[in-house]
Amino acid sequence: MPRDRPTVVMGVGVAGRAVARALSRRGHPVVLADDAPGPAARELALTLDSPLLEAPDPAALATTLAGAGAMVPAPGLDERHPAFAAAAGAGVPVVGELDLAAAWDDRPTLAVTGTDGKTTVTTLVAAMLEESGIAAAEAGNTDVPLVEAIDDPEPEVFVVEASSFRLAPLRRFAPRAGCWLNFGPDHQDVHRDLAAYETAKAAIWRDFGPDQLAVVNRDDGVVAAHAVGLPCVETFGLGPAPEGPGHWSVDDGELRTPEGDVLLDIGDLHRGLPHDVANALAAAATARAGGATPDATARALRAFRGLPHRVQLVGWRNDVAWYDDSKATAPHATLAAVAGFASVVLVAGGRNKGLDLSMLRAAAAHVRSVVAIGEAAEEVAAAFADVRPVVVVTSDMDEAVAVAAGLARAGDTVLLSPACASFDWYRSYGERGDDFTRAALALGVEPVSTGHPEVAP
Repeated sequence: MPRDRPTVVMGVGVAGRAVARALSRRGHPVVLADDAPGPAARELALTLDSPLLEAPDPAALATTLAGAGAMVPAPGLDERHPAFAAAAGAGVPVVGELDLAAAWDDRPTLAVTGTDGKTTVTTLVAAMLEESGIAAAEAGNTDVPLVEAIDDPEPEVFVVEASSFRLAPLRRFAPRAGCWLNFGPDHQDVHRDLAAYETAKAAIWRDFGPDQLAVVNRDDGVVAAHAVGLPCVETFGLGPAPEGPGHWSVDDGELRTPEGDVLLDIGDLHRGLPHDVANALAAAATARAGGATPDATARALRAFRGLPHRVQLVGWRNDVAWYDDSKATAPHATLAAVAGFASVVLVAGGRNKGLDLSMLRAAAAHVRSVVAIGEAAEEVAAAFADVRPVVVVTSDMDEAVAVAAGLARAGDTVLLSPACASFDWYRSYGERGDDFTRAALALGVEPVSTGHPEVAP
C-alpha cells in the first residue's frame, strides 16, 4: 500500500486497533473512522496522532476516501455500509487484515473456516502442532488478530480462525492448508444475502495452487461443490472412505487416515457426538499439512476437553442431563447439537441475526418440547407450531430454566442451544451460557465436577 496516502481503518474495535498500530509501525499514515468510537479508539487516535472520524456521513467518507490509498474494514462491518460504496466510488482498494499479515510475514498459515466449529478446530490444530514439537499460534477471529500475532518471532506456524468477515476482502492471503468445515445460513445482519456469505466462505480456497491443500467436508454439499477442480484436496466425513485417495474417514468406530491407518477410536475422544468426530478428522487433516505427526495428533485429541459454551455438560438432575450450547447463534449450529441427543428439551431464542428460524423445525424428531426465550421467542414458537409443545418465556433465564426442568423427563437432555445472538438479554454468548449454568445449579443440577463424568449420550 502506498505510504504517500493514508489508509482508512473503518471500525476501531480489537481488529481495527491492531491493524492501525501495525500500519503505523510500518510507516503508513492512518485515518481512523468509527460509527460509535469508544475510549479505546480515541486513545489510539491520540497515540498515533491520527485523525478520528466519528460517525462519518456518506459525504465525509467520500471526501476522506478520495485521498486515501486503501481502506481496511473492521471484520463484521455491514457490507451495506456506505464506506464500501465510497471506496468503490473513489477507486480505493479494500484490503483485509489477513492480506496485510500475508504481505508482512511469510511464515506458513493454516486457515479454518465454517459456519460452526471454527474455534474448536483451530484450537485442536494448534494443540496437534504443539504436541508435535512445532511452535504454533492461534490468530484471526480470536483475541489476537493475525496482524498482531506476527509480531511474535516464536511461532513457526499460524493457525488462523478465518471468519467470513475476514475472508470476504481477501486478495493475497494464501494458507498452506485451508479447511472448510460446513456451511449453513448465518450472518445475514452483515452480509448482503446468503450468496454473499457463501462467496465469502469460498474465498478461503481462492486461487489455490498445487502446493496448497483444501480440507473438504465431503458430507456438506455446498462445501464439496466449491472444492471441485481444486488441484490438491483431502476430504473428511463420518462414513467409510469413498473410492480414491485423500479421504479421512470413520470405519467400525475408528478414525482413519487417508492411508487407512487407525488414528484412534471414537471412544478415545472425551465426547463422541457426530460433530465432535467431524471436527477431529478436519483438525487432523489440517494439522498434518502443517507437519503434525499421527501419534501427536492422537494425543492431542485424547487430551482435548472441549471449549466453553459448545455443547458443554453442566450437570445432572433427576436423570436429566443439562448442556450449555450458548455459542450456537444460528439454526445450523442448533440442528447439529440437537442431532446428538435422543430426546431434548430445547431452550432457544434471543436476537435473530436475520435468519430463517423455521429451519429449527427439522430438529423435531429429537425434541420433546421447547422453551422459547427472548426477542425471537415467537419465531422459535412458530417453528415448532403443531409439532412440539412450546412454552414462551420473555422474562429471564431463571424462569426459562424452571420451565425446562418441569418439562424434562428421566433420560432427557435440557439443551440451551439458542440459534440466535445473545444481545437482547446479554452482552455475549458467554454471559448467556454462564447465566444458564448459574440458574441450573441454583435449581439443584449437580455439577459435573462433583458427580457424573461427561459421557457421550
